[in-house]
Amino acid sequence: MAVTRPIASRRQVLSGLAAVPLAFAFLPQLAEASASAVEAEIKKLFGDKAIGSGKIKLDAPQIAENGLVVPVTVEVESPMTDADYVKAIHVFADENPLPGVVSYRFTPASGKAVVSFRMRLARTQHVVCLAEMSNGTVHMTKSEVKVTIGGCGG
Repeated sequence: MAVTRPIASRRQVLSGLAAVPLAFAFLPQLAEASASAVEAEIKKLFGDKAIGSGKIKLDAPQIAENGLVVPVTVEVESPMTDADYVKAIHVFADENPLPGVVSYRFTPASGKAVVSFRMRLARTQHVVCLAEMSNGTVHMTKSEVKVTIGGCGG
């Protein structure tokens, strides 16, 4: 009768498990977006299209006492007619795990290009909003939100 040996010894398993916390220590750094990640996402959406400023009103607190629920309102100036309307609003955050936060689509029947939502911010960072217009132009604005209590830093 042949004696079977385990695939891995107890010592090998325990030494392998010792490396697991070390791997998790690096995950927060790997899972953060950056300003360059936001730029790359914008480039994916719009290519080399010129991005202007104006038309967007971004209402976000300068200081968020709780990074878990940061209220944000975005409003874009537009008559919302068949000839001139907002096609989409895109929101990005440059220090969150994924740079793209949310995108909203509009039609002339929407009446207004206004959205309100709450977002989670891991730490002090920039919230970047882009408005894509029906005529092909793109507008951008951004605002820094400082996260204090409830966030990972300030």
